[in-house]
Amino acid sequence: MQSLTLSNGRPIPQLGYGVYTMTSEEVERCLPEAIAAGYTHIDTANAYFNEVAVGRAIRESGARREDLFVTTKLFPQSYPYEQCGPDIDASLERLGLGYVDLMLFHQPYGDYVSGWRAMEEAVRAGKARAIGLSNFPLHKVDQILEVATIKPSVFQVEINPYWNQHEYKAALASRGLEGAVFEGWYPLGHGDKGLLAEPLFQELAEKHRKTPAQVVLRWHLQEGNVVFPTTRSAEHLRENLDVFDFELTADEMARVNALPQRPYYVVPEDAPDFVLTHNDYSKQA
Repeated sequence: MQSLTLSNGRPIPQLGYGVYTMTSEEVERCLPEAIAAGYTHIDTANAYFNEVAVGRAIRESGARREDLFVTTKLFPQSYPYEQCGPDIDASLERLGLGYVDLMLFHQPYGDYVSGWRAMEEAVRAGKARAIGLSNFPLHKVDQILEVATIKPSVFQVEINPYWNQHEYKAALASRGLEGAVFEGWYPLGHGDKGLLAEPLFQELAEKHRKTPAQVVLRWHLQEGNVVFPTTRSAEHLRENLDVFDFELTADEMARVNALPQRPYYVVPEDAPDFVLTHNDYSKQA
């Protein structure tokens, strides 16, 4: 497993296991298999309604806590300062963990400015070892930076060969965040068969004796991204890990980065209805 280094000096594994859209039953079946296969980075969220299952699966896996990197995220109803601290504690209780390695604000809506103070308090209390932002556009990142005493160390956004986020990365570097780590959702195009059918990936897969998906994951690693390809298949679990024995050349990387750019999803400026819905995250089995 390859790792990057966070601003706090701790390693973050580049290839993780995401449980987005997975039921609690699927998490308890698949996550121990993933850990046994070699995954040490687990990504969940209170809005996934499977934190309890993630914690249970971790315990059932027999893995040592210190060998795992666990991320969870808070949805906007948790952001106001008065609510943020209790909701951080609630996530830790559901996970059955004394701390998480990374806590993220999940969506760029609501009172994230006041809530950031509670996130910083969680770091100082040892409840979160690192904090960051998911899906935040630059002008909302700037609002956080205006009040932050602990800057975000991780930014989770859509990243794939059709949306490499080079401009976003450069803009954050210009704000003094050149050491930030970037995590990519939709790393394989969110089921877009057209991405993996790109002639370039077919060519590189044949050359390196890999699958097109493995070539795309290798591109992510060399770009310095952290990714969480979700799968319920034991075969794909192993296949996704089989990307550390080859490298793309500088020319091959440049060819991938020359692909036309377009996102699969544009995060809207105003909160969509699904974000505004208030949920009882305690109702998890």
